[in-house]
Amino acid sequence: MAHFDERSGIVPCKTKWGSWWQTIEEVFIEVDPGVGTELSGKEIKCTIKPKSIALSIQGNVVFEGELFEHIHADEAIWTLEDKRYVRICLSKAHDTAAHCWPSLLVGQYQVDPMTFDEMQKKLTLQRFQFEVC
Repeated sequence: MAHFDERSGIVPCKTKWGSWWQTIEEVFIEVDPGVGTELSGKEIKCTIKPKSIALSIQGNVVFEGELFEHIHADEAIWTLEDKRYVRICLSKAHDTAAHCWPSLLVGQYQVDPMTFDEMQKKLTLQRFQFEVC
């Protein structure tokens, strides 16, 4: 049986806090604070700017830094699902397959070369599918 990531076509980059992945137009971040953790929206602080992001859960910094490329901060959203998962969706300012991010933040959460190659292939295929439709 195929894993969900394979069926949905995403190529995730695993991190200590969860994972992130991208499409031509967006970057998705999924944070899993750990088994048994139940959160409320009040315990989450997410600051999203055109070139930076910061996420704290229960007063602990999960990540913060300069995004690899600019985003449309006014289109970004974050959600709390099942009182556990924090999901963030960022809209890329440059939405072409040529803008495949090799890392989420500058110098942090870099994709290994094999995964980056898979990400690039996925974005190229996605761009081709958009052009055909």
